[in-house]
Amino acid sequence: MILGLSVLASHAFWSAAALNPSCAPGGNFDLSPWELQLPIGSPGSPETISSASLQGCSGWENFDYFFTESGDGALVMKVDGSPASSGCVTTPNSLHCRTEFREVDPSTGSPTSWSPNAATNRLIVELVVTEADNSERGTVIGQIHIDDSISSKPVCELYYNSNGDISIGVEQTRSGGDEVFTSLGNIPIGTVFTYELEYYTGLLKVAINGNFQTLDTYELDAPNSYFKVGNYNQGSSQSDIHVFSIYLEH
Repeated sequence: MILGLSVLASHAFWSAAALNPSCAPGGNFDLSPWELQLPIGSPGSPETISSASLQGCSGWENFDYFFTESGDGALVMKVDGSPASSGCVTTPNSLHCRTEFREVDPSTGSPTSWSPNAATNRLIVELVVTEADNSERGTVIGQIHIDDSISSKPVCELYYNSNGDISIGVEQTRSGGDEVFTSLGNIPIGTVFTYELEYYTGLLKVAINGNFQTLDTYELDAPNSYFKVGNYNQGSSQSDIHVFSIYLEH
């Protein structure tokens, strides 16, 4: 399944087709496997935009949070800061605000998950962070999250900070709060790069620009999981990412 008008050339590198600046994001990206979680709505109950509403050139967009960049057609995902600094709202199990995709079943639009022991679960994203928040580790630009029926915690979170430092945190247990962090290098702010998250045949892997690392999953024991993509702000200042292509494979 390919999201974004992209052609896969290998597991880590591919050529993206031209994006149309005149279309909403759903005209440039296949958003059928995603719903969008927003930093607006009611406290503890942020607004969620369905997969069906996102799709097509005239699909949903909001020029404060989620829209097509007028120059190059990139998908822009913005967050203003924290609840205290911006008045944004969070999900019940988080203190932080987000403009972020959550994986759904493309045929029904309902939240879905998959087994890490399956043959393939792969996410590849090409993006640029134009502004990272002011937290130590920075904005979360991608996640693998444990199925909500099992835990409210992620398997792993991929962070990008204002210095361009990229790191990944992996939870050691399903109860969470015990992430182990691994540094993945530095990509300067404003530089386009690619990340890949894989969790299949029981192995958790991450790559930045094709450089893979296999990560310990400690006591997680391969819980059913799902992908998230976007801008999950961890600080009190604004964060802004531009996405050029997304590849999802199961």
